[in-house]
Order: sequence, then C-alpha cells, then structure tokens
Amino acid sequence: MSSSACSACCRPSSSSSPAISASTTPFPSTSKFKPVLRTKPHATIPKMSLDPRDFHSPAPQPPPPSSSSSSLLAAVAALLWGPSLPPGLLVSSVRSAWTAAWRLMMSQLAPSDPSGRYARPASRFRLAGPSGLPGPRRPGALHLYVGLPCPWAHRALVVRALKGLEDAVPVSVASPGVDGSWEFRDPPGPERGDLAPGRDRVNGCRNLREVYRRRRGGYSGRCTVPMLWDVDRSDVACNESYDIIRVLNSGLNGLARHPEVDLAPPELEAEIEEWNRVIYPGVNNGVYRCGFAQSQEGYDAAVTELFRTLDMLDDHLSRSRYLCGDKLTLADVCLFTTLVRFDPVYNVLFKCTKKKLVEYPSLHGYMRDIYQVPKVAATCDFDAIMDGYYRFLFPLNPGNIKPIMPSAFAGDALFEPHGRERLSSQSRGTLVSS
Repeated sequence: MSSSACSACCRPSSSSSPAISASTTPFPSTSKFKPVLRTKPHATIPKMSLDPRDFHSPAPQPPPPSSSSSSLLAAVAALLWGPSLPPGLLVSSVRSAWTAAWRLMMSQLAPSDPSGRYARPASRFRLAGPSGLPGPRRPGALHLYVGLPCPWAHRALVVRALKGLEDAVPVSVASPGVDGSWEFRDPPGPERGDLAPGRDRVNGCRNLREVYRRRRGGYSGRCTVPMLWDVDRSDVACNESYDIIRVLNSGLNGLARHPEVDLAPPELEAEIEEWNRVIYPGVNNGVYRCGFAQSQEGYDAAVTELFRTLDMLDDHLSRSRYLCGDKLTLADVCLFTTLVRFDPVYNVLFKCTKKKLVEYPSLHGYMRDIYQVPKVAATCDFDAIMDGYYRFLFPLNPGNIKPIMPSAFAGDALFEPHGRERLSSQSRGTLVSS
C-alpha cells in the first residue's frame, strides 16, 4: 500500500515496519503536555483546492455576497414567486446543475472507479526502506514538509518528535492557499515555533508546487504532504508517508536524541505488517472511502468495512494495551492519527455516523493513552484540523460552516485518565525523556 501524502487525499502505504517498545521507567506526568490549540481569525484562513494530493483542497471560495447583492436577489425572488418556495422547475434545474458540478469537482478531488468507489492515487516518490535514503546523514540534510490537518503528515510529526529529530530534520508547515495549493506565508505575528504554519524554511518558495518543480527534471504531478526534501541534491527524497516514518524511526539514529526509541523492532516486523494490512484499507483509507464515495454502493461497502474493522480493533484492544502488546509501534502511530480526527471530522463530514469513537471504550482509551505520551499532544492542532476539513473541503461542505468541537475532544478532556496501564505486563514505560 502506498501512502500518498496528504492532500485532499493522502495515503500511507502499509509497508511493514517494526514497533517501539516502551521502557520500564515511569512516564513523567503528562499534565504539562498540553495540546496546541491555535485559533486564527476566520478572515485570515486560506482556502484549499480540489487537488486530492494537495490535501483537502476545494476550489477557492468566493467572498460572501454583499448586503446589496443579497437584497437584490431577495427582491427578485419576491417578485417571481412571493413568500412561497421556489418553483419546482427552478429547484430541479439548480439541483441538476449542482450535481453535475459536484461530480466534476469530486472527480478531481477524489478519483473513483466506475462503481463510484474512491480510488486513491499512488505515491510517486518512494524509498526502498530506511537504507534507501539518499545523501549524507547530517543535520539539516533532509527537510520535512507538512500540513497540520493531514493525518498522513501528522504521523511523520509524531515519529519525528518521539525520536527527538526536531533539530536534525527541520520542518516547514504549509497552509492551504486560495489557488488550491499548499502555500507558505509570513505568520501574522511573531514566530510560534516550528509546528505553526509559516515560511518555507529551506527553499524560500511561495507554495509546495514550486518546491516540487525545483527537483531535477521538474514535476507536474500531485504535490502532496508529507514530503521529505533532499537539501543537498535539491530533489524530492520521498512523498510516501509510511516510507518517511520508517526512515525517521530507524534510518537517522545517528542524529536522533532518542536512538533507543524503536517503533519497529525486528521481532515485531511481521506483526506490524499484518496490522498495517488491516488498518490501512479498513480505517486510514476507509474513512476517505466513505467521505469520497460517489455512489451509494461505494459508500455502503466502505462504511461496512470501516465499522467492522473498528469493532474488531476495539475487541482486540480490550485485551492488549497496544496493537502489538506492550510495545508502541508504527502501526499504533498510523492508527492514532486517524482516530484523533474521527469524532471531530470523519464521523460528521465523512458520514462515518454509525458510531462515534467515544462509543468504543477500548479504542477511545487507547487513543487517549497515545495522546498522553510526552510530545504527542504538541503535534495535534485541532484548530487546524477542523479548519482544514470543514472550511476548505468545499464539495463536502459548501456552506463552509465549521461545527463546534465535540466535548470529548475539547479542552483537557483527552488528558483524562485512561486506565490502560492495567493491560501491560510491565509497568508503564517511557518512550522519551521529559
């Protein structure tokens, strides 16, 4: 499985990868690890486009109609049909036009097969495992491009943080732009750290498409995140999320502050691969297959598989702290970045409505368990996540209205005790020092 980076549709590959085992020293208190909840004035929020691999990218949205134009439309409507509903012919004509436009936009946003089932495009730039990483292993030789709403980019940020690679692998955070591409812009105030949208810190480009085009031979395909850039060669090293997290986990230990952290130990490689074959189609890509389905048949098949998989995972996690026992692995990271978005986004916008994550006691506790691992919460920007889907994924939310955050995900709710230590055969270990 290839994990096309995040654009309206990024996807991870289900490559095998080994797991990280928790150490035996107690975790530090997580009370000081608070989520980063940034809020921007709505007027400054950019719009996304329809290129699936540029992330949830809807077409640029026009400004709201002025009061004068609204008054004119109201006057015309009153003249034509008074206080009654619009005539049936007008309703059917507008509906037909909107359906045709929606299908056109969805064909660009989310390619489908003839039955209307979402068919995710494959990643273009792959690595042959961690050993396939080009260039010298020196700090700053690789640069990571991400977008905060994207679950595929989020997994790279989590592994980067757990391994302590923040200095060795700098990051540039892109924002959705008015032309539909990921773009870089000066922050509207002082710098807020490396996990806030801002400038392109290595190439100085205006948008991600310009970065991709700098590679040797140029590039005209989908420009997705996450993307790992080879600074010395001025080329794209990789834009497949699973390849990237494998490299960050085991390919840069000489630069990592926590080389002892291994999210994919050799003895768990086969088990991690087996879980990836379940998680990727059923959950990671499964929520997108629900949200981007263009036929009832496609949606029904996707939603059935999604909740069958979630039921199975909840049952398994009622007996096991992590997917592979007591060790946190890359498979857990991949599942986490979808679960943390489930109730705020996928349950509502992607029609994954059969059950909420909070209705799965084991899955919800498991998600909170990982969220409370030191440094993980800091990679979760719920404001950016909500904006990235509801304000910019135009074909699925043309009204551009962002719902309120579910109470189970707001404030400090995710720091509530989860009680999953009882499932470990050893005392709760620490993955990274505080």
